[in-house]
Amino acid sequence: MTNQETAIKATYFSILGNIGLATIKGLAGFFGNSYALIADAIESTADIFSSFLVLFGIKYANRPADKNHPYGHGRAEPLITFIVVGFLITSATIIAYESIQNIGTPHQLPKSWTLLVLAIIIIWKEYSFQKVMKKAIQTNSSSLKADAWHHRSDAVTSIAAFLGISIALFFGKGYESADDWAALLASFFILYNSYLIFRPALGEIMDEHRYQDLEQNIRTISLKVDGILGTEKCFIRKAGMKYHVDLHAIVDANITVKEGHDLAHQLKDVLRNEIFELGHVLIHVEPNE
Repeated sequence: MTNQETAIKATYFSILGNIGLATIKGLAGFFGNSYALIADAIESTADIFSSFLVLFGIKYANRPADKNHPYGHGRAEPLITFIVVGFLITSATIIAYESIQNIGTPHQLPKSWTLLVLAIIIIWKEYSFQKVMKKAIQTNSSSLKADAWHHRSDAVTSIAAFLGISIALFFGKGYESADDWAALLASFFILYNSYLIFRPALGEIMDEHRYQDLEQNIRTISLKVDGILGTEKCFIRKAGMKYHVDLHAIVDANITVKEGHDLAHQLKDVLRNEIFELGHVLIHVEPNE
């Protein structure tokens, strides 16, 4: 299975899971008098749309290079990630606003059975986070990582709801708003996660160098090619699931231009065969002193 197929399969898993959870949370929150669960349902509903965006981004980012996009369409992924972060921030804002409104409004205690619903949701969402994050790391997909963090933030909001409802039920009348305070706390965690998702995507758009391990691997492999005496500059930028590399390779100053050209092609082929995540590899030949 290719990286694209793996990422798409993980995204479908997220979409189906979020549809089911949004329905369960919404019904449980309405009939169980829990705004924290309703807030959870709002986030899961936003997650459905964001997962569809991730699916579109992954498919578009993996379109082959063309005349107008010689480096491919990989930059679509971090752009989609920005939109997903926008969904997260919007849902956090709605949850916070409604929580503050409800804190000052008298309402009934949540039903005790909502705790069982939340316990099941927490287990499922943490499992979903681990599963999708594993696929995101495997495929080097920034938008899939954002989708995974959606699951983790959903699990944490559910934990906050569980604690809030537990406090409300344990202390009884006068503590009904504990449920709403839990939802408010969860909204701040969602905002924090939004930053964690946004930061690497911004680095990808800005060609920030964050790939020291990959750079070291490239330098090590390069020295195994006969005729390559060393390496100088190594610039790496990420676009979608691929890494584009500009590498300065040191060769014997006395070889011909054609020999240097052939060595550059050989090195490029070796690197792309050894590291399948590489996209464009540009080799600049430097003579040794």
